[in-house]
Amino acid sequence: MANDPLVFDVFARNCTSRPVMENISGRWGGLTLAALHEGTHRFNELRRRVDGVSEKMLSQTLHALERDGLVVREVRSTIPPRVEYSLTDAGAKIAAKLSELIELVEAEMPQITLAQERYDAARSD
Repeated sequence: MANDPLVFDVFARNCTSRPVMENISGRWGGLTLAALHEGTHRFNELRRRVDGVSEKMLSQTLHALERDGLVVREVRSTIPPRVEYSLTDAGAKIAAKLSELIELVEAEMPQITLAQERYDAARSD
């Protein structure tokens, strides 16, 4: 029916939400969104904040997130021109959840590290 609301299911192979989920949950997408959750950044500020990302990967990540409607690229008419990146409302909601997840993972790292050491020790015998 033409008036039926769209139903998205990220577990379905051909669902259009799956590539968006990949952009968000990939290593650089998640970190970029979390960094922008801290505030508006210029490209090189983001690159420094997301330590280890190449210029090419950050550019591709920002393009994908902008296409998904999660990031806004704003060119300011200054000399030289100034380009800033910030989150849309949807991007801010998603970034808030990612930031919570990051904080949870960091808080659980002592237990995770112990589990990894136990696992590795059991496998090395």
